[in-house]
Amino acid sequence: MQLKHMKNLLSPQDGAAKISAMAWAPNNSKLAVCSADRVVLLFDENGERRDKFSTKPIDSKFGKKSYMVKALAFSQDSTKLAVAQTDNIIFVYKVGDDWDSKKSICNKFIQQSAVTCMTWLADNSIAFGLADGKVRVAVTKSNKSHTLYATDSFVVSIAQNVSGKGILTGHADGTIVRFFLDDEGTGDSQGKLATHPCAPYSLCWAANSIIAGGCDKRVVMYNREGKILQQFDYNQDKEEHEFTVAVSSPSGQSAVVGSYNRLRIYNWSPRKGKWEEASMKEIHNLYTITSLAWKKDGSRLVAGTLCGGVELFDCCLRRSIYKNKFEMTYVGLSQVIVRNLSSGTRIVLKSHYSYEIDEVKILGNDRYLVAHTAQTLMLGDLTLNKLSEVQWQNTGGNEKFFFQNENVCMVFNAGELTLIEYGSNEILGCVRTEFMNPHLMSVRLNERKQLRVEDNKKMAYLVDLKTIAILDLVSGFNLASIHHDTKVDWLELNETGRILLFRDKRMRLYMYDVEAESKVTILNYSSYVQWVPQSDVVVAQNRDNLCVWYNIDHPEKVTMFPIKGDIIDLERVDGKTDVIVSEGVTTISYTLDEGLIEFGTAVDDGNYTRAVAFLETLEMTSETEAMWKTLSKLTLDARQLSIAERCFAALGDVGKARYLQNLNKMDMEFHKETGEKGTKHYVIRAKLAILKKDFNEAERIYLEQNAIDEAMEMYQELHKWDEAIAVAEAKGHPELESLRQNYYQWLMETGQEEKAGEVKENERDYHAAINLYMKASMPARAARLVTSNQDLVNNKDLVAWIAAALIKGEFYEKAGELFEKTWEEARALECYRKGHSYRRAVELARSFLPEAVVKLEEEWGDYLVSQKQLDAAINHYIEAGVAGKAIGAAINSHQWNKAVQIIELQEVSVGVEFYPKIAKHYSSIRDFQTAEKFYLQANLSKEAIDMYTAAGKWEAAHKLAVQYMKGEDVAVLYISQAQQLESQGKFREAERLYLTVEEPDLAITMYKKQRQYDHMIRIVKQYHPDLLQDTHIHLAKELEGEGGTRQAEYHFLQAKDWKAAVNMYRTNDLWDEAFRVAKNHGGPNASKQVAYLWAKSLGGDSAVKLLTKFGLLETAIDYAAENCAFDFAFDLARTSMKNKMPEIHLKHAMFLEDEGKFAEAEAEFIKADKPKEAVLMYVHNQDWDAAQRVAESFDSDSVSDVLVGQARSAFEQKEYQKAESYLLRAQRPELAIKLYKNAEMWQDALRVCKEYIPHKLEALQDEYDREVLERGTKGVETLISQAKEWEAAGEYARAVECYLKVSQRQTTDNKVLEQCWSKAAELSLKFLDSSKASEVVQTVGPRLAQIEKYNTAAELYLGCDLIKEAIDVLMTGGEWNKAKKVARELEPRFERYVDEKYKEHLKSEGQAESLVGVDVIAALDMYVERGDWEKCIKTAEKQGHKVLHKYVALYASHLIKEHQVPKALELYVAHGAPPNPQNFNIYKRLVSDMLAADDTDTPEAYRVWADLRDLLFNLCENLVKASGVDPVQRDVFDNMLMVAHYYATRSACMGQQSLEPLVTKLSVSLLRHTDIVPADKAFYEAGYQARSLGLLNMAFVFLNRFLDLTEAIEEGSLDMLDHSDFQDTDIPFEVPLPEQQHVSEDKKEEVKEWVLSVSMDQKVEQVLDLDERGVYVASLIATNTGMQSLPCVISGYPVLRNKLEFKKKDKLANKEDWNKFLMATKMSHSADCQDVLKFISQWCGGTPSPSYTFQ
Repeated sequence: MQLKHMKNLLSPQDGAAKISAMAWAPNNSKLAVCSADRVVLLFDENGERRDKFSTKPIDSKFGKKSYMVKALAFSQDSTKLAVAQTDNIIFVYKVGDDWDSKKSICNKFIQQSAVTCMTWLADNSIAFGLADGKVRVAVTKSNKSHTLYATDSFVVSIAQNVSGKGILTGHADGTIVRFFLDDEGTGDSQGKLATHPCAPYSLCWAANSIIAGGCDKRVVMYNREGKILQQFDYNQDKEEHEFTVAVSSPSGQSAVVGSYNRLRIYNWSPRKGKWEEASMKEIHNLYTITSLAWKKDGSRLVAGTLCGGVELFDCCLRRSIYKNKFEMTYVGLSQVIVRNLSSGTRIVLKSHYSYEIDEVKILGNDRYLVAHTAQTLMLGDLTLNKLSEVQWQNTGGNEKFFFQNENVCMVFNAGELTLIEYGSNEILGCVRTEFMNPHLMSVRLNERKQLRVEDNKKMAYLVDLKTIAILDLVSGFNLASIHHDTKVDWLELNETGRILLFRDKRMRLYMYDVEAESKVTILNYSSYVQWVPQSDVVVAQNRDNLCVWYNIDHPEKVTMFPIKGDIIDLERVDGKTDVIVSEGVTTISYTLDEGLIEFGTAVDDGNYTRAVAFLETLEMTSETEAMWKTLSKLTLDARQLSIAERCFAALGDVGKARYLQNLNKMDMEFHKETGEKGTKHYVIRAKLAILKKDFNEAERIYLEQNAIDEAMEMYQELHKWDEAIAVAEAKGHPELESLRQNYYQWLMETGQEEKAGEVKENERDYHAAINLYMKASMPARAARLVTSNQDLVNNKDLVAWIAAALIKGEFYEKAGELFEKTWEEARALECYRKGHSYRRAVELARSFLPEAVVKLEEEWGDYLVSQKQLDAAINHYIEAGVAGKAIGAAINSHQWNKAVQIIELQEVSVGVEFYPKIAKHYSSIRDFQTAEKFYLQANLSKEAIDMYTAAGKWEAAHKLAVQYMKGEDVAVLYISQAQQLESQGKFREAERLYLTVEEPDLAITMYKKQRQYDHMIRIVKQYHPDLLQDTHIHLAKELEGEGGTRQAEYHFLQAKDWKAAVNMYRTNDLWDEAFRVAKNHGGPNASKQVAYLWAKSLGGDSAVKLLTKFGLLETAIDYAAENCAFDFAFDLARTSMKNKMPEIHLKHAMFLEDEGKFAEAEAEFIKADKPKEAVLMYVHNQDWDAAQRVAESFDSDSVSDVLVGQARSAFEQKEYQKAESYLLRAQRPELAIKLYKNAEMWQDALRVCKEYIPHKLEALQDEYDREVLERGTKGVETLISQAKEWEAAGEYARAVECYLKVSQRQTTDNKVLEQCWSKAAELSLKFLDSSKASEVVQTVGPRLAQIEKYNTAAELYLGCDLIKEAIDVLMTGGEWNKAKKVARELEPRFERYVDEKYKEHLKSEGQAESLVGVDVIAALDMYVERGDWEKCIKTAEKQGHKVLHKYVALYASHLIKEHQVPKALELYVAHGAPPNPQNFNIYKRLVSDMLAADDTDTPEAYRVWADLRDLLFNLCENLVKASGVDPVQRDVFDNMLMVAHYYATRSACMGQQSLEPLVTKLSVSLLRHTDIVPADKAFYEAGYQARSLGLLNMAFVFLNRFLDLTEAIEEGSLDMLDHSDFQDTDIPFEVPLPEQQHVSEDKKEEVKEWVLSVSMDQKVEQVLDLDERGVYVASLIATNTGMQSLPCVISGYPVLRNKLEFKKKDKLANKEDWNKFLMATKMSHSADCQDVLKFISQWCGGTPSPSYTFQ
């Protein structure tokens, strides 16, 4: 919201002239301002001054300057203005509605102290504060005041809440006190709320917070519990001064605080849940703001200043113009002012729940307003200024609004109709219907007043097209449900909702009386019908007649007028009612009798005298007679007896008129005696009841007055003797017996023997009763009496007498019962049969004569058939086994399926005569299969075939014909018919018949004859697929012969024989077409072949040109050569491509070679310039002479190849010398060596190498040595002997090489190896240069170390001054002391190196104990690597806090990986939890693993939860002490501590049965932490515990949520979750999706079954339990007020009223939960519960302290 300066109302003065008070009237029409001279100025809503008046002191003797005005306040009706003065008084002035009203004082409230502040509350009382600290209330009606509460501190400010039902007072000592006249279900406490740092002169109560400010230059927002929610500190702003006044907007969404030159604006953000400061309004030289007032519609703010100035500001968020007709001014998130631009009228739209208004629309001819918020729907009537706001779920704007009714808005959405009455904030009604036509529903809301009916709201609507429901919208009960046989197209209730008219599609008009529940047809063919407004008169049209019912209570009384046109409208204006009829181009008005209409109005108004006067002016007609009857009934009900007497007299009912005349006389006499109305006398009331034939009521009235004789006399006069006797019996009347005798005598005198018999029966004189019954010809009554008395049954004469009478009177069933009672079963059975009481007969026969049951069942069936009850007879025939009759009955009753079922259960021969009927029936309903079955069973195959033929089902007909007719007859029949169709040109029908008789060849021949080859091929493809290709080829050849090459090509290609098409075109010399076909269907090679053949057919230059055209010349030459057409190839090449000649010669030569023509091939190879190929040809055939000849003549380079080939041949034949000579001639000695080597002829190989390739002798020698070494020990000895020889010859280098060649591959004798390698080193040191010697020693050293000759290797290294290598080899051998000695004596810089290696050695050997003395950290790391954590931790404890927690963290991480979370918790409990950021992930992992662990919801799990709780408590304590810790992390661990505490407390409570409610509360409270706790596990446990405690609604919601979460986990997404059940709770929507299920499958299935069973229970609702705040019981935040509560440390539920406070102010407990837990602990001595109390004492800072009470 922003402030925009509009105008100055009062100009400031040069000096101080303080504006002390201002107030806006609730109706927004007046603004009152009190100036410094104590004059009240009145301005209109536009800021124009319209009036003023001076205030006065409490006593004129004190003078006008003896007081100050501290506050102004308007009454709720804006007609009064209260003025609070410092001279101990409050004056209330009557200012009136308009500006001309005279100002006068109407109330005075004198006080004991100065009045300092004041406000006028919603209940029309005035709350004010005094200088002595008291807060009082003044009531204008009684002109009295009383104290609400008293304090010891000056009251500096007062503010009321948005609803005006609660107040805040600010006191000089900073105390802020809250008081409620009505807490509106919030549950907020009264009394001292908070203590502000300074006197809160600036105090206001917004919707979600309390805002206070003062001289400390801070604005503080307190929540509903008095805790600081936010604060804005301006101490750093040197320009800011103290805050003097504050005011909140009417919606409570904004607040303005005034100071020096400034107005600071604060707006509440519902989405962020906090206050945000807008740009302040600063006006220089304005000086201090002394007073603020906000217009009640939120659109204007006025500010008064110290210098007497009054400034007017415009307040709005935004403005918009709607349809160029309305201006929308958003003065707050929840308040909009809608102004009509043309009329200037406006309406303030405000959400009662402070929800943000999204969008405002004006609909329904610009009369009705519609707006949405997040949770509500707002509607308004701009004309009547009625607004409504109802709870409404967001449906995406899909609602449809109907404004046809001026009193109610109808909202239709998704098949649901909702009624909202303008001006009401509750939904009037909600029904399911799909029909939103205004003619198909009717709503009546108090449209006409009725006697003794205060609230009359009814609705009629269609449930479906044939069902009308009438609903009482006040009670919600369904008054009637009308089921009609035809679709309804119009309905409407009368204005009182008593009578419904409706019309169906057949144009029939019906009237339904809601009270009598009766339906009557009142008109046929009704084209128009309508109620006359403000009456119960009905106008309708029937063809050419205008029908009027002036009294609808008598629908038979109708007045009819002939008309020529159609009724188009009905008008009632100024006491005149006209029916408008359209007669062609003109309209004619027919005026109704207003007098008759007025009668109905008078009756409805209860003015019966007026109704009588009106009727007396009318002649007696059917209409007036009906009116007299109606009036008589109404006046009788109203006990207006004189008018009722007149009515009955007018109707000619003399009896009732005289009766009422007597009553009127009695009334007058009673009135004279008592002065009261006679209708109150019991005699008159009783006689009126008698007149209404309500004898029970009359009896009740008499007996209330103890007028027993009168009651008996009444019944006797009415000959109701039974009732008279009953009264006498009930009251113990002394003349009871006399009365009975008189009654019996009267019955006998009047011939009422039956009734006399009943009397005797009641007197237990059974014989007399029977005689009377028999005398009255009532043998059945006598039989009933006999059968009910065993003594009478035994009187056979009596039974025979009665039985004879029963049989004579044909009461056979009663006679049978009598015989059955006397055990005469045969006679009883005979009577039952005669009386057709077969059920009784069968029941008797089953026990008495079972063989007769079957016959009886058949007779029963025959009887039912005779009574036309055929369907009932079927089962009895079946029971009797008479299948034929059963089938006949089923057929005759058209139960065909049942007949078929019976037949299927019988033998084939049974029911054969019925088969044709059944078959004909099923044929008529096109169930051909069943019909066929019965035709065939009836041997009527021809009829079945005819049936299929008539239906065009040729295949089925043919199938039957084949089966039941001779084959040749079927074929001849169908073929002849097909040929006939063929001759008629109906080829498709003919084809169908040919195919039906399986003669596809005839169809093929037909199509071939007609040259319809496509159809021919189609049939061949379907019936002769194996001949399809041949058919295509056959057609192609025929077409080819006929010259149809194109068609022939198509069929060749369809036969996949493109080559035939090519050949066809070749044969016809159509090479172009042949080439096309080959190219398109044969691929590139085929087209090349065709081109080649085409060219070959042309020859010469033409061929060359053709091939060149296609770019295939070279390809053609190659193709010719490859296909041995060498002449054609040479021809083409000579003409155009001579460069291809050698290639052709080469291919020709190879062809000749393959043919064995070597001489010709040689010549061609020579022509192709490939002599070498000729040589190879001869070599391959081992014709060495020819090869030598060709090589020497044409390719000298090939001579050596010939010699090599000869050599290989000789070597294979083992002619070694000859082969060697060939190779030497070919100058290939290396090949000779290779051959000798392969033959293992090493001496010859060495010889040839030494003679011809001496430079390769050494390599060959090495190869020979390797070969020797591979031979084992013998090879070692050879090497040693050879080395000695080299040594003796002075070839020391070669000797060393030989010694070095000895390795472990040749021998395992370490002594021999040591000698050889030492000798090699010794020789190198003595005789070779130093570099070579060093190289040898470095080679020998590792080898000696490998065979564990470390000292020898070290000596050799030292001999070459290789000190480091010597040290390394000594360390490798474990000679650490020698290594240190060498390092110390020869190279001290290696001492540290040796020490490091020693450490590494100890580590690798795992000698941690030894390593401790050398390197503690390394030793600890070794313990870690070995997994010896106990030693590691024990050792680390001695090394200090930092080292210890490093290894504690490592150990904890290890335990977490090993899933040993309890052990990790014990570790941290034992050693503490340091606030190291690097450990945070470990702590979080411990928490998450514990929360996800199984079997932790048991009492046994307490210790683990307690360890987790203690760890987190220790961590949180350390975080508080530590510096530089991220506050976010601190909050995270505080929340985790809360969760762990809840779990620990829950486990402790699980061990005590009395604490089960606390277990449930804790489980439910954990749901608000599902961002930490796995959501599925949390909802399962909460639902399970709620179910165990019987909280079925919450259990149903939680377990439903659990099932939704399990599905979301399986799908991997929470996007499809529905959060509607958890709106307005603090249960989070955005929670982490668990990676896996935390509840087992069997538990999940059990939950599914329970939820499914409960969902069918109407008693269980899917809603969460609510508390006194009207919100979810476990929610810490009340969304309706924004107020936040603290959780109970025992149960987790919000602490609302009875609270216990701890030393830490943010820790509270519900007194009930605390006492319950404390008592259980004391009674059970539970160690776990005691531990919980001990922890709470540590966590909360001690035991609870007494709560604060304010006096």
